[in-house]
Amino acid sequence: MTNALSQMLESRDWILADGATGTNLFNMGLESGDAPEMWNDKHPDRIQKLYSMAVNAGSDLFLTNSFGGNAARLKLHGAEKRANELSRISAEIGRDVADKAGRKVIVAGSVGPTGEIMAPLGALTHALAVEIFHEQAEGLKDGGADVLWLETISAPEEYKAAAEAFKLADMPWCGTMSFDTAGRTMMGLTSAEMVSMVEKLDHPPLAFGANCGVGASDLLRTVLSFAAQGTERPIIAKGNAGIPKYVDGHIHYDGNPDLMADYACLARDAGATIIGGCCGTMPEHLEKMHEALHTRPRGERPALDEIASKLGAFSSAADGTGDDEAAPRRTRRRRG
Repeated sequence: MTNALSQMLESRDWILADGATGTNLFNMGLESGDAPEMWNDKHPDRIQKLYSMAVNAGSDLFLTNSFGGNAARLKLHGAEKRANELSRISAEIGRDVADKAGRKVIVAGSVGPTGEIMAPLGALTHALAVEIFHEQAEGLKDGGADVLWLETISAPEEYKAAAEAFKLADMPWCGTMSFDTAGRTMMGLTSAEMVSMVEKLDHPPLAFGANCGVGASDLLRTVLSFAAQGTERPIIAKGNAGIPKYVDGHIHYDGNPDLMADYACLARDAGATIIGGCCGTMPEHLEKMHEALHTRPRGERPALDEIASKLGAFSSAADGTGDDEAAPRRTRRRRG
């Protein structure tokens, strides 16, 4: 499949993605509990600024402000009928920013989880999930997104439903899951099981990987596990900027720009091709990551002790290879 991202993947050794959406929007005035997607219509200038900050910091790819833009999530705000529209607007703003960048920049249409539990454990059927994802995909496609970007998924059934929906929309895509429970997703999937699942999809992603989770160290351990499976599909690493801590009543991520620069190079050396940040990752982090990837030579695949020494200790002894017992499930955090 020939498209903007596949062409970039063929010609580049690494691709720098963007950073946080929520963290940056909160700094612009978004209130807790508000739907960021509503800003696509109400404050397009702020969304344009969000995208431009990533591009100006060196990102080759940025995600649209549409993470929670599906009907199931928007229903919480009485806006379920606006799923297609709000996603389209998010991509239109992104298309304008990318086209004015003066270089090739990829607009990735963000698609987050529905927030519902898939059957048989919950009420969300496969058919309904496909319908929900398809509606949002069409909006992002109409808005000019180059590629769809599924992220922060924990259930394999939801990942598969999105893949089917993206095929209906005739769109290339990338897809990440969040491994935040002792090396597994909240629904118990291991990194090795994800690789197996991805390769069996009828409409597989151009690239796959991990985002969010606990911290940069844990995410890179997952990336190493992806690479160990022998996959030839490009791997995505989009880790948080350190660990969240409460400071003066606000959530602050303790990863400074220098730490994220180390993370970016370690991610590249661990086997990732598309490298970015998730919660807490600001433009100053991206600038350091961009500089480091440009100036530091590629190294050997890092050992776990090197990752821990540079980025901090792992949150658990379990590495999610499938040999460990799944930890208790936890409540999902919103991508920041």
